Amino acid sequence: MLGDDAELTAAVLAAQDGDETAFRTVYRAVHPRLLGYTRTLVGEPDAEDVASEAWLQIARDLPRFSGDADRFRGWAARIARNRALDHIRMRGRRPAIGGDETELTGKAAESDTAGEAFESLATGRTLSLIARLPQDQAEAVVLRVVVGLDAKTAAETLGKRPGAVRTAAHRGLKRLAELLGDDPEAADALDAMPPPRQPRGRAVTSAGVTHTRARTQRDM
Repeated sequence: MLGDDAELTAAVLAAQDGDETAFRTVYRAVHPRLLGYTRTLVGEPDAEDVASEAWLQIARDLPRFSGDADRFRGWAARIARNRALDHIRMRGRRPAIGGDETELTGKAAESDTAGEAFESLATGRTLSLIARLPQDQAEAVVLRVVVGLDAKTAAETLGKRPGAVRTAAHRGLKRLAELLGDDPEAADALDAMPPPRQPRGRAVTSAGVTHTRARTQRDM
């Protein structure tokens, strides 16, 4: 993700005007998080294909998109989720994370260092632990922590109420912290991640599983 949301917003607007360099900037900023989400939904090795299909639709529909960086991330996540659902139905497979396909259907359609950290999470032990969470918790954690959506946007992506997403994310992070206690390397990877996005105007001062869990009790 770009360090400044204003930069991502500007890049999206430029990409809508046909600026290919700006589109590459948008791709580099958002793709690591989006790939982490598709890995949670369909697992390997299909996540890359699903993410590619999502980006094809993003590129095609970009001229019709309207909004800032936050809305773009949510919009892209919804597209990725829909492509994942299509993939699951086509393959006749269960989702990579807990539950069956019916838990996914019926929902609403629709800095370099940070990027490396997200990609590390998505490809490392921590994602395998996230896959052990219940479906609703796993998606809430990935959308809030990996994709970087606020509770409202994550709720729109999942077709749920913000309060339900906050609760699922809190429970997921609590359980994940317990799982990470037995896996120090995965814990180190998650500790490098920024905390879930807070509402505008609320300062965030620390990251890490323990601190994130404490914040979810107050803010999520």
